[in-house]
Order: sequence, then C-alpha cells, then structure tokens
Amino acid sequence: MRKLALAVVSFAFLVSCSQQKQSADKIYINAKIWSGDTANDRATAIAVKDSLVVYVGNEYNEYKGSNTEVIDLGGQMIVPGFIDNHAHFLQGGYQLASVNLRNAKTEKEFIETLKEYSSAHKGDSWIMGGDWDHEAWGGKLPTRFWIDSITGNHPVFIERYDGHMSLANSIALKLAGVDKHTPDPPGGEIVRDAKTGEPTGVLKDGAADLISKVIPAPTQEELDEYLKRAVQEAFEHGITEVNDMSTYGGWPDMATYRKAYAEHKLDLRIYSFVPLKTWAKLDSFVKKEGWGDAMLHWGGLKGFVDGSLGSTTAWFYKPYLDAPGKTGLQVTDTNDLRRWILSADSAGLHCATHAIGDKANDFILSVYEEAEKKDPGKDRRFRVEHAQHLTPRAILKFEELHVIPSMQPYHLIDDGKWAYKRLDSDRLKRTYAFKTLLNEGANLTFGSDWPVAPLDPIAGIYAAVTRRTLDDKNPEGWFPAEKISVEQALKCYTANNAYASFQENKLGKLKAGMLADFAVLSADIFAIAPEKIRDIKVMRTIVNGKEVWERK
Repeated sequence: MRKLALAVVSFAFLVSCSQQKQSADKIYINAKIWSGDTANDRATAIAVKDSLVVYVGNEYNEYKGSNTEVIDLGGQMIVPGFIDNHAHFLQGGYQLASVNLRNAKTEKEFIETLKEYSSAHKGDSWIMGGDWDHEAWGGKLPTRFWIDSITGNHPVFIERYDGHMSLANSIALKLAGVDKHTPDPPGGEIVRDAKTGEPTGVLKDGAADLISKVIPAPTQEELDEYLKRAVQEAFEHGITEVNDMSTYGGWPDMATYRKAYAEHKLDLRIYSFVPLKTWAKLDSFVKKEGWGDAMLHWGGLKGFVDGSLGSTTAWFYKPYLDAPGKTGLQVTDTNDLRRWILSADSAGLHCATHAIGDKANDFILSVYEEAEKKDPGKDRRFRVEHAQHLTPRAILKFEELHVIPSMQPYHLIDDGKWAYKRLDSDRLKRTYAFKTLLNEGANLTFGSDWPVAPLDPIAGIYAAVTRRTLDDKNPEGWFPAEKISVEQALKCYTANNAYASFQENKLGKLKAGMLADFAVLSADIFAIAPEKIRDIKVMRTIVNGKEVWERK
C-alpha cells in the first residue's frame, strides 16, 4: 500500500514522459553527466520538461524548441540530487544562528567563545546548540563552573556535537530541580563530582530530558525561520531531499513542513520521521491523511537503542578501554522498543532505529528478524541508523534480512582521531564497515547526521573514499580496507537513499521519466585525486527542474 502510494505519478506526468522528441524547457549541455543509470551512465546533455527529465544523452537538438533555454556548463559535472539519509533538520537551522563551539580546541577557547556569544545576547534567554567536543582538548569534560561566571542570567544547555551529552550551567540545573539528590533517570547519567556528589553540569543521553522539559518550546515563527535557514544550507550543498529524524518531538517538525508546503514555500523534498513511541498516533494520521507525496512524505518512525561512542554511552558487549566499568546505556527500555517496533511494523509503518555499539546493533537486528519471521516477505525496508560498530554476524544479517544500514561517513574521519582510546582494534576494524557491507549485498545509504556533522555530501564522499582522519594522521585511510569507490559513494547518496525512502521509481537517477533533481559540480569527481574531492564545490542545485540555488 505504502509503496504503491509513493510510486504513483500523475496521469499528466505519464503522458509527458511518453511523448517523444518534445521541446524541453531547459537543456544543460557540455556537461560531464553521471546519471546513476547503468544503462546510460555517462552523457553530456540533459533535457528537462516541467518537473521531469525527458532526455539524457549527447544528441539533444531534437529536444530544442524555439522557447528552450540552453545552459552551457562548460565541462562542469552533473550528478543526481544528493539525498541526506539522516539529519536533525530544524535543529541544524537553529544551530546556524546559535553559539558555535565546534572549533574550540582548548578549554580557554570554549569559555571565550561562549562568553562572547552570551555578552552579545542580553537578557535571560536560553543558550543552546554549541556542538562542543571535549576530545579536541584531550578528553576532559567541561563543567558548569567553567561557564557560570560568564553566562550572565542565561540558562545554558549546550550539546556535545553527537547530541548524546550536554552541559548545563547552574541556572539551568536549578530551573530543572537537578541537584545531588536527583537520581539518574532510566537510560541516562548525571555526571557528578567524585568528592561531593554534586552534578558537574554534564548530562548523558536520557538525563538530558531533565533539562529539556523546562526549556520553552520554540514558537511556530521560530520553527519557520529554522526551516528557511536549513533549506538554504541544503541547497548550497546540492541536497534535494532530506530524511529528517526530527528534533522537537517530531510532530512539530512535520507540522512545520506541512505548513510550508501548504503555503507553497517548500522547495526541498523531505521525508519526515516522528518518534517511534508515537507509532499509534502516526498510524491514525496516515489513515486520515495518507502518506504525502514526492515533495513531502511521512510514515517513518525513529527509535533509539543506545547512545554514542564519544559519550561512552554506546552499548557494547565488552567495556570501554578508557572506562573499564562501563559498557554503555540502553537509552530506551528494550521491552518497550521491541513492542513498539512489532506493533508499528504490523501497522505497515517504516521503522528506523539508532544503534551504535555492537550489542545495540545485534539487539535491533534480532527484533527486526522477529518481525520478519512473524510476517515473512513484507517490503519493510527496516533501517539501522548509524550501524557503527558491528559484529561479523551482524554484517551478514543486513543483507539476509534486507535491513538498510543508514550510515554517515563524515563521522569516521572525526571519530578516527580518538576512537582508539575507547575500543580495541578488533572492534575498530568493523567500524563504519562500508566496503564489507556493500560486498555482502547490503543497500548501504549515506547522510550527515547534521548538525552533528556538516550537511555536506561532498565531505561525506571524501570521507568514504579516503578514510583520512581530520587530524591527517591516517593519510592512507583509517582501516583502509573499508574504503569504497567514488561511484559506490555516489550511489549511497542517491539511488540507495531513494530506495531507503520508498522513492526509487522517481528519484536517485537521471533518466527519462524521473523527477528532475540534480546538482552541478565544479569538477569531474571521477577525474581528480581522491584527496582533492573535498575541494569540489556545488555550482547549482535543481529540484523539480527548477534551479533553486546557484553559486554566485
């Protein structure tokens, strides 16, 4: 039912596709085109009519009419529009205008950056965002005592860049009623001073909810502004669709997209996910509203098994090397998680679940396998978000169960700088196992996890192809056996992602009859040295045949 609804193209579109040698609205010529269509993967011209591709090839004159606009790209490259498999889209839009601590390399830089931002924003508004990384200054966790004296009357709640650990100042802790007597909540940890037992201000995973519940929800006007910023950021990087894993509870996010769509202000395609625990609400919503269309659709649910490697909350079989008493956290009660997934699957909804550690991945695959045995042969397209650290058996299970590994390659060149402190080499060699998963037949997909990592597919392709860590200490690649080709990486950002969002009949390739979504790149990504890939720029972004962004 879901697949059929999303595969339908209007009658007018079908008629348009069936017409031969029709005059195009636009023809892009003198291009180096990689279409993603194995039957016709290289070309020099592409013709667009309305929202569709009508021709990809070399001899384009028969599609050129008196009113056709011809754009000479002078050798620039065209690829299908990039699809980002996992972003926290509105949060990213918020972060673009918030304090940026990602570049703080020392404790002093951390404090000074936050001080400058706080001084420039008077009053008592919440300061959030941040995206700090304590590994940048050696691994020492920040505390509220670093920032209490420089943040004025502002409550502060700033996240580590992975979103699984946050720092609150004393004002925020007081507003939330968090003190030395507050117990750790299920699936979370309040980091405490070893001598006094007082909270240091750092809260991991589920403990963040203690603060989040007292933060005022953003207004609709603020959400609209976050969306506007985020869409522009996506277009600047050649992204034509985002799979949004939500930030503000999922439902306000989706309502914001629906509002923009109804007002004809949504030019970016969005697949909107809501929290897994709300599966019954989504089931009712779909029965009433349908599944959406090629511009905005829904039906996906996002759940969590564990936390993150950087926060030592990813769930492993063996303890962390630098925290020998810890094996991570189950962020969600596993009985609840299993029940929600089986119920949502029975209702025909699409489940995607965050799993980082090897035990977390084995657990979620076992739940997916249970659903498959209960109702075999169903077109589920279960997803594991991140699928970061895998056991040998888990790698085989992805193809066996037709589960989609939804991965974010930029993380590997970031984590690779310090992951050796957390895990032994036996576990690390199966970290971000791109090539092995592809070799085993898995439908590997790529994205960013923005704002955890840049909303930049070019950076992701560079990471997947080179595996060179950001500190340049692994010039041949971090665990180089898992490097993949440029073409494989492109497919993971295009056709494979289209399949992962039930849109393979319309998106992910450039061929006649498919939607005209593509990006124009400054250089041929196949013709340059892998280490130069990150220098490529997006020159134009086209959605539905319309140029939505051009580099000036």
